[in-house]
Amino acid sequence: MELVAGKKVYFLSDFHLGAPNEFTSREREDRLVRFLNVAKQDAAAIFIVGDIFDFWFEYKTVVPKGFVRLLGCLAQIADAGIALHIFTGNHDLWMKDYLSKELNAQVYFDPQIFKLGTQQFFIGHGDGLGPGDKGYKFIKKIFTNSICQFLFRWLHPDVGIQLANYFSGKSRAKTGSSDEVFLGEDKEWLIVYSKQKAKELNVDYFIFGHRHFAIDLPINESTRYINLGDWLRLNTYAVFDGEQLQLLEWKE
Repeated sequence: MELVAGKKVYFLSDFHLGAPNEFTSREREDRLVRFLNVAKQDAAAIFIVGDIFDFWFEYKTVVPKGFVRLLGCLAQIADAGIALHIFTGNHDLWMKDYLSKELNAQVYFDPQIFKLGTQQFFIGHGDGLGPGDKGYKFIKKIFTNSICQFLFRWLHPDVGIQLANYFSGKSRAKTGSSDEVFLGEDKEWLIVYSKQKAKELNVDYFIFGHRHFAIDLPINESTRYINLGDWLRLNTYAVFDGEQLQLLEWKE
């Protein structure tokens, strides 16, 4: 993607709409819409790097209700000719083609490499990458198995979505604030993963979500690791103007 002068690329992740309750989720959704309405004024592209929703499942003719303000805002962004790139996360990995059809968005299920201007970006949500987390990697294989998805689809949405929301809440209660704590370079799996990948690939930036803290960390002389934080408490995002990338906090 060649960037026109004055245009920027925005990166943000981990909205977890629907959690922990309807009231706070709606406040967060309204805040995101206000941010996106500002960003679209000079955006060439917007990358949403996973976990838009705390749970998402696409039945053949049914999707979870709600989130219409954000979806409507994203539709306006796409209709304005702004490229919209959406990555699945560990909470909304059951996306199919709804967002690509309704929003004309590019939807990705695995990390991707993009050339923006003269810079190379390795972008993904980050779940299941790097060493460790073997329990989640095993569960992800089950969740992404086509047979398991087929069987879940046979549950009535009133049952399936309620059941999934229950277990999502239980998972959040179990992990608590552990995703918000930086463990150090040698223990952060995504940093370990990025350092290894940097030996194999010519990449300027590794950009991930998943870990709910914001950090801009050099991993060698020419490559930086960016974690985008979240919109549950941080309201952080990254912006690239064709030359420099900044990790920022949005304050109204």
